[in-house]
Amino acid sequence: MSAPAAPSWIAGLRPWRRPAEIGFWVAVLSVQLSFNSITHWMDLRSVGRPVPFWHPLLLELTSALAIGLLIPAVLAFERRFPLRWDTLRRHLPWHLAATVAFSAAHVLMMMGARRLVFGLLGIAYGPPSWLRAFGYEYLKDVRTYVLILAAVLAWRLLLLRLQGEARVLDAPESPADAPVAAGPAARPERFLVRKLRKEFLIAVADIEWVQAQANYVGLHVNGHDYLLRSTLAEFLQQLDPARFVRVHRSYVVNLDRIAEIEPLDGGDARLRMKDGSQVPCSRRYRAALGTAAAS
Repeated sequence: MSAPAAPSWIAGLRPWRRPAEIGFWVAVLSVQLSFNSITHWMDLRSVGRPVPFWHPLLLELTSALAIGLLIPAVLAFERRFPLRWDTLRRHLPWHLAATVAFSAAHVLMMMGARRLVFGLLGIAYGPPSWLRAFGYEYLKDVRTYVLILAAVLAWRLLLLRLQGEARVLDAPESPADAPVAAGPAARPERFLVRKLRKEFLIAVADIEWVQAQANYVGLHVNGHDYLLRSTLAEFLQQLDPARFVRVHRSYVVNLDRIAEIEPLDGGDARLRMKDGSQVPCSRRYRAALGTAAAS
């Protein structure tokens, strides 16, 4: 089977992906804020310390805002040190160390915001020392850090199921008495994509551009994005250098699919592809793009 030419309903939802992801985190933090505020308020009343509800709400709001600001840093760190079976032993210690930095930043931002807000309200704020607060918050922050990673990995797995995962077609087996061919391995001409219990073949020539996405590379083909488990450098070695060229640390483009090169300030450029999509071209790779296009 060949890959469908028309964009799927998933492609139509692509412009909404980032707002949906931001909305997800806002919803999660809002629910956490509500429950923690109510629990905190009830705990204070149970020990004979009745306070207006806005007081615990304000305390929990500063904590939720600090965590929300730290989520992009956690996501970027996970992209730098991805967690999968083959990298778990190597990258897990980095994430354990990151929990300390995450908690320290959370406590500093939270306490700083509380001092500022309570100072503006003219109310004395006498929290414990930063070290005591860190010791109290650390175990909770480890749980929060793990839940953030779990949500990211689950979301990535869902997208993988919906978008489809590509792999190189297995080469046909040679007869046992056939001579071993010398020289570099042949480059694949097609990739097999498994998507929702269906299989499609996509031709290498139909790939418009490739983007590094954490543990995968995303193959952009006819409005679809297919993921293939590989690094961008490894995948580039399987492509024809006369047709595919790296234009950015995270992007490779098919020269035949470029419609227009728009220069930008600072030596960068924007590539407008024939399908209407846009790909960034960094100054570092502009010369290589011009050389490849001229050859």
